[in-house]
Amino acid sequence: MKRLITHPAVPRCGLLLIPLLLLGSCSVKKIVYFNDLQADSLRIIKQAAAFTEPVIQTDDILSVTIQTLDPTTSSVVNQSEIVQAVGASSASNVGNQVISGFLVDKNGYVNMTLLGKVQVAGLTTYQARERITALATQYYKEPTVQVRFANFKVTVLGEVTRPATYTVPNEKVTVLDALGLAGDLTIFGKRENVLLVRDQGKEKELVRLNLNDSDVFQSPYFYLRQNDVIYVEPGKGKAAANNAARTQTYAIIGSILSVLIIAVSRL
Repeated sequence: MKRLITHPAVPRCGLLLIPLLLLGSCSVKKIVYFNDLQADSLRIIKQAAAFTEPVIQTDDILSVTIQTLDPTTSSVVNQSEIVQAVGASSASNVGNQVISGFLVDKNGYVNMTLLGKVQVAGLTTYQARERITALATQYYKEPTVQVRFANFKVTVLGEVTRPATYTVPNEKVTVLDALGLAGDLTIFGKRENVLLVRDQGKEKELVRLNLNDSDVFQSPYFYLRQNDVIYVEPGKGKAAANNAARTQTYAIIGSILSVLIIAVSRL
């Protein structure tokens, strides 16, 4: 009767693979938005983040429309510049985008036909509308003025489906809106540590946001401003995925060694 010989090297090789497999696994809790909320709970956030209107900055492009009783004069005053916004894109069209509007120069002015140069930097679009309306009243009877951003753009980078710079049609944009435009975070994105970079003139403001916590709705940075940059950091799972080929090679080598050990021990 042959005695069954066990080889301790075989289970040891198998145990060596376990940490590699665990390295690639990630906690479900870390990939769920607002996981502090219970599945059957209802929470009303009474002190949600207040929206503050963004102010116009240099290099912004404004869409200004003046409507008058005479459509001929309206077409003259509404003649705007054609500006190519480098890197701008929409949710479906990534690339350069040609935008029609009035460019705010380095001194904070827009140059409008007939109205001349109008100082708008530092104003909200509502305040700019009031100023342009006051000037247009000197030339037209009861003009109607509309002012909005033509290039309100945010940039989303890192572990998202479609990293790019996105031009949005309105100025009330949240962090979730921007991530939605970018196709949401990938499974490897760190939702608890999203970086927001904001241009404050000569300074850069860097803020960390935790999308796993519903308190993000109360953050003063929940609403974005033009030219904000969102960076989603990759988690440990991304490193494990990048090393998948190497891990597979180690597994094959381990299997071959196990077979060789078994073959040698039976000689």
